[in-house]
Amino acid sequence: MELNLKNPLIFFDVETTGLNVSKDKIIELSYIKVYPNGTEESKTIRINPGFPIPPESSAIHHITDEDVKGCPTFKQVARTLENVFEGCDIAGFNSNRFDIPILVEEFLNAGVSINFSKRKFIDVQTIFHKMEQRTLAAAYRFYCHKELDDAHSACADTRATYEVLKAQLDVYPSLVNDVEFLSKFSSQTRNVDFAGRIVYNDNNVEVFNFGKYKGQAVEDVLKKDAGYYGWIMQGDFPQNTKNVITAIKLRGKA
Repeated sequence: MELNLKNPLIFFDVETTGLNVSKDKIIELSYIKVYPNGTEESKTIRINPGFPIPPESSAIHHITDEDVKGCPTFKQVARTLENVFEGCDIAGFNSNRFDIPILVEEFLNAGVSINFSKRKFIDVQTIFHKMEQRTLAAAYRFYCHKELDDAHSACADTRATYEVLKAQLDVYPSLVNDVEFLSKFSSQTRNVDFAGRIVYNDNNVEVFNFGKYKGQAVEDVLKKDAGYYGWIMQGDFPQNTKNVITAIKLRGKA
Protein backbone atom coordinates (compact mmCIF):
# COMPACT_ATOMS: atom_id res chain seq x y z
CA MET A 1 0.00 0.00 0.00
CA GLU A 2 1.41 3.39 -0.94
CA LEU A 3 1.53 6.03 1.77
CA ASN A 4 -1.13 8.71 2.10
CA LEU A 5 0.90 11.84 2.78
CA LYS A 6 0.11 15.48 3.41
CA ASN A 7 3.77 16.42 3.91
CA PRO A 8 6.97 14.85 2.64
CA LEU A 9 7.95 11.90 4.84
CA ILE A 10 11.63 11.16 5.49
CA PHE A 11 12.71 7.65 6.35
CA PHE A 12 16.18 7.76 7.84
CA ASP A 13 18.70 5.65 9.67
CA VAL A 14 22.04 6.44 11.27
CA GLU A 15 25.15 4.48 12.14
CA THR A 16 27.09 5.90 15.07
CA THR A 17 30.22 5.60 17.17
CA GLY A 18 28.09 4.19 20.01
CA LEU A 19 24.77 4.35 21.81
CA ASN A 20 25.29 7.35 24.11
CA VAL A 21 23.11 10.12 22.68
CA SER A 22 24.99 12.89 24.47
CA LYS A 23 28.54 11.70 23.66
CA ASP A 24 28.53 9.56 20.54
CA LYS A 25 28.44 10.83 16.97
CA ILE A 26 26.76 9.99 13.68
CA ILE A 27 29.15 8.51 11.10
CA GLU A 28 26.64 7.57 8.43
CA LEU A 29 23.15 8.87 7.66
CA SER A 30 20.86 7.58 4.94
CA TYR A 31 17.47 8.93 4.04
CA ILE A 32 14.64 8.36 1.60
CA LYS A 33 12.44 11.43 1.19
CA VAL A 34 8.98 10.45 -0.04
CA TYR A 35 6.79 13.22 -1.44
CA PRO A 36 2.97 13.27 -1.36
CA ASN A 37 2.89 12.53 -5.09
CA GLY A 38 4.91 9.35 -4.52
CA THR A 39 8.23 10.52 -5.92
CA GLU A 40 11.34 9.72 -3.90
CA GLU A 41 14.83 11.03 -3.42
CA SER A 42 17.52 9.27 -1.42
CA LYS A 43 21.05 9.83 -0.26
CA THR A 44 23.71 8.34 2.02
CA ILE A 45 26.25 10.59 3.76
CA ARG A 46 29.40 9.48 5.54
CA ILE A 47 30.48 11.78 8.39
CA ASN A 48 33.78 12.15 10.20
CA PRO A 49 33.07 12.09 13.97
CA GLY A 50 36.35 13.80 14.85
CA PHE A 51 37.64 10.91 16.97
CA PRO A 52 38.42 7.20 16.44
CA ILE A 53 35.47 4.87 15.92
CA PRO A 54 35.45 2.22 18.67
CA PRO A 55 36.28 -1.26 17.31
CA GLU A 56 33.16 -2.73 18.90
CA SER A 57 31.03 -0.30 16.90
CA SER A 58 32.91 -0.99 13.66
CA ALA A 59 32.30 -4.70 14.25
CA ILE A 60 28.55 -4.02 13.96
CA HIS A 61 28.28 -1.57 11.05
CA HIS A 62 31.68 -2.26 9.41
CA ILE A 63 32.54 1.44 9.11
CA THR A 64 36.14 2.18 10.06
CA ASP A 65 38.25 5.28 10.59
CA GLU A 66 39.63 4.83 7.08
CA ASP A 67 36.09 4.88 5.65
CA VAL A 68 35.34 8.32 7.11
CA LYS A 69 38.78 9.80 6.57
CA GLY A 70 38.34 12.96 4.51
CA CYS A 71 34.55 12.99 5.03
CA PRO A 72 32.86 16.18 6.28
CA THR A 73 32.02 16.72 9.93
CA PHE A 74 28.38 16.97 10.94
CA LYS A 75 28.76 20.70 11.37
CA GLN A 76 29.80 20.96 7.72
CA VAL A 77 26.66 19.17 6.50
CA ALA A 78 24.23 20.43 9.17
CA ARG A 79 22.69 23.23 7.09
CA THR A 80 22.24 20.91 4.11
CA LEU A 81 20.50 18.33 6.29
CA GLU A 82 18.38 21.04 7.90
CA ASN A 83 17.06 21.90 4.43
CA VAL A 84 16.41 18.22 3.70
CA PHE A 85 14.39 17.69 6.90
CA GLU A 86 12.63 21.06 6.92
CA GLY A 87 8.83 20.71 6.73
CA CYS A 88 8.93 16.91 6.67
CA ASP A 89 7.43 14.27 8.91
CA ILE A 90 9.92 11.62 10.01
CA ALA A 91 9.98 7.82 10.11
CA GLY A 92 12.52 5.25 11.17
CA PHE A 93 13.12 1.99 13.02
CA ASN A 94 13.66 2.63 16.75
CA SER A 95 13.95 6.25 15.65
CA ASN A 96 11.92 7.78 18.49
CA ARG A 97 14.30 6.33 21.08
CA PHE A 98 17.64 6.75 19.35
CA ASP A 99 17.94 8.12 15.80
CA ILE A 100 15.90 11.29 16.34
CA PRO A 101 17.45 12.16 19.75
CA ILE A 102 21.02 11.76 18.46
CA LEU A 103 20.20 13.68 15.26
CA VAL A 104 18.76 16.57 17.28
CA GLU A 105 21.82 16.49 19.53
CA GLU A 106 24.13 16.70 16.51
CA PHE A 107 22.16 19.67 15.17
CA LEU A 108 22.38 21.46 18.52
CA ASN A 109 26.12 20.82 18.80
CA ALA A 110 26.53 22.23 15.28
CA GLY A 111 24.68 25.39 16.26
CA VAL A 112 21.59 24.53 14.21
CA SER A 113 18.37 24.82 16.23
CA ILE A 114 16.10 22.81 13.94
CA ASN A 115 12.44 22.84 14.99
CA PHE A 116 10.82 19.40 14.97
CA SER A 117 8.01 20.39 17.34
CA LYS A 118 5.33 20.38 14.63
CA ARG A 119 6.56 17.22 12.91
CA LYS A 120 4.93 13.80 13.13
CA PHE A 121 7.17 10.86 14.02
CA ILE A 122 6.47 7.29 12.92
CA ASP A 123 8.50 4.56 14.61
CA VAL A 124 8.11 1.44 12.49
CA GLN A 125 9.75 -0.66 15.21
CA THR A 126 7.01 0.26 17.68
CA ILE A 127 4.30 -0.72 15.20
CA PHE A 128 6.14 -3.98 14.59
CA HIS A 129 6.60 -4.72 18.29
CA LYS A 130 2.97 -3.97 19.03
CA MET A 131 1.92 -6.31 16.24
CA GLU A 132 4.57 -9.03 16.06
CA GLN A 133 7.50 -8.52 18.52
CA ARG A 134 10.51 -9.04 16.19
CA THR A 135 13.68 -7.38 14.81
CA LEU A 136 14.08 -5.37 11.59
CA ALA A 137 15.51 -8.35 9.70
CA ALA A 138 12.58 -10.51 10.85
CA ALA A 139 10.14 -7.71 10.03
CA TYR A 140 11.55 -7.48 6.51
CA ARG A 141 11.25 -11.25 6.09
CA PHE A 142 7.75 -11.37 7.60
CA TYR A 143 6.19 -8.42 5.79
CA CYS A 144 8.19 -8.17 2.57
CA HIS A 145 9.18 -11.83 2.12
CA LYS A 146 12.80 -10.82 1.54
CA GLU A 147 16.08 -11.33 3.32
CA LEU A 148 17.77 -8.20 4.65
CA ASP A 149 21.23 -8.40 3.14
CA ASP A 150 23.83 -5.96 4.45
CA ALA A 151 21.95 -5.36 7.71
CA HIS A 152 23.38 -2.61 9.91
CA SER A 153 24.28 -0.50 6.91
CA ALA A 154 22.28 2.70 7.04
CA CYS A 155 21.24 2.47 3.38
CA ALA A 156 19.92 -1.11 3.60
CA ASP A 157 18.16 -0.50 6.92
CA THR A 158 16.52 2.70 5.64
CA ARG A 159 15.16 1.03 2.50
CA ALA A 160 13.92 -1.95 4.52
CA THR A 161 12.16 0.33 7.01
CA TYR A 162 10.36 2.16 4.20
CA GLU A 163 9.22 -1.11 2.58
CA VAL A 164 8.13 -2.59 5.93
CA LEU A 165 5.85 0.36 6.74
CA LYS A 166 4.11 0.11 3.37
CA ALA A 167 3.68 -3.65 3.86
CA GLN A 168 2.34 -3.15 7.40
CA LEU A 169 -0.44 -1.01 5.96
CA ASP A 170 -1.36 -3.87 3.64
CA VAL A 171 -1.27 -6.51 6.40
CA TYR A 172 -3.20 -4.68 9.15
CA PRO A 173 -6.57 -3.19 8.17
CA SER A 174 -6.71 -1.48 11.58
CA LEU A 175 -3.75 0.72 10.66
CA VAL A 176 -4.93 3.96 9.07
CA ASN A 177 -2.89 5.22 6.12
CA ASP A 178 -2.39 8.60 7.72
CA VAL A 179 0.82 10.04 9.15
CA GLU A 180 -0.87 11.55 12.22
CA PHE A 181 -2.49 8.20 13.11
CA LEU A 182 0.75 6.26 12.53
CA SER A 183 2.72 8.79 14.56
CA LYS A 184 0.39 8.43 17.54
CA PHE A 185 0.21 4.65 17.19
CA SER A 186 3.99 4.29 17.13
CA SER A 187 4.59 6.57 20.13
CA GLN A 188 5.18 4.76 23.42
CA THR A 189 5.31 7.88 25.58
CA ARG A 190 4.34 11.50 25.14
CA ASN A 191 7.84 12.91 25.15
CA VAL A 192 8.65 16.50 26.02
CA ASP A 193 12.32 16.10 25.10
CA PHE A 194 13.43 13.83 22.29
CA ALA A 195 15.24 11.37 24.56
CA GLY A 196 12.09 10.79 26.63
CA ARG A 197 13.65 11.86 29.93
CA ILE A 198 10.73 14.28 30.40
CA VAL A 199 7.20 13.16 29.45
CA TYR A 200 3.67 14.43 29.80
CA ASN A 201 1.46 12.68 32.34
CA ASP A 202 -2.28 12.14 31.96
CA ASN A 203 -2.90 15.73 33.05
CA ASN A 204 -0.52 17.14 30.41
CA VAL A 205 2.02 18.09 33.08
CA GLU A 206 5.74 17.59 32.37
CA VAL A 207 7.13 14.92 34.71
CA PHE A 208 10.50 13.27 35.12
CA ASN A 209 10.73 9.85 33.45
CA PHE A 210 13.87 8.73 35.29
CA GLY A 211 15.63 8.80 38.62
CA LYS A 212 14.44 9.41 42.16
CA TYR A 213 11.80 11.91 41.06
CA LYS A 214 10.31 9.75 38.34
CA GLY A 215 6.63 10.59 37.85
CA GLN A 216 6.90 13.90 39.70
CA ALA A 217 6.24 17.27 38.07
CA VAL A 218 9.47 18.86 36.83
CA GLU A 219 8.45 22.34 37.93
CA ASP A 220 7.63 21.15 41.46
CA VAL A 221 10.90 19.22 41.79
CA LEU A 222 13.00 22.17 40.65
CA LYS A 223 11.33 24.40 43.24
CA LYS A 224 11.82 22.02 46.17
CA ASP A 225 15.27 20.69 45.21
CA ALA A 226 17.28 23.49 43.60
CA GLY A 227 20.40 21.33 43.48
CA TYR A 228 18.75 18.79 41.20
CA TYR A 229 18.80 21.26 38.32
CA GLY A 230 22.52 21.82 38.75
CA TRP A 231 23.14 18.08 38.90
CA ILE A 232 21.32 17.60 35.59
CA MET A 233 23.13 20.51 33.93
CA GLN A 234 26.50 19.01 34.93
CA GLY A 235 25.43 15.46 34.15
CA ASP A 236 25.63 13.23 31.11
CA PHE A 237 22.29 14.25 29.63
CA PRO A 238 21.52 15.30 26.03
CA GLN A 239 21.63 19.04 25.42
CA ASN A 240 18.02 18.93 24.21
CA THR A 241 16.95 17.48 27.58
CA LYS A 242 18.86 20.22 29.42
CA ASN A 243 17.24 22.87 27.22
CA VAL A 244 13.75 21.54 27.99
CA ILE A 245 14.38 21.45 31.74
CA THR A 246 15.84 24.97 31.64
CA ALA A 247 12.75 26.26 29.80
CA ILE A 248 10.49 24.73 32.46
CA LYS A 249 12.63 26.23 35.23
CA LEU A 250 12.51 29.70 33.65
CA ARG A 251 8.77 29.41 33.11
CA GLY A 252 8.29 28.70 36.80
CA LYS A 253 10.01 31.98 37.67
CA ALA A 254 7.80 34.05 35.36
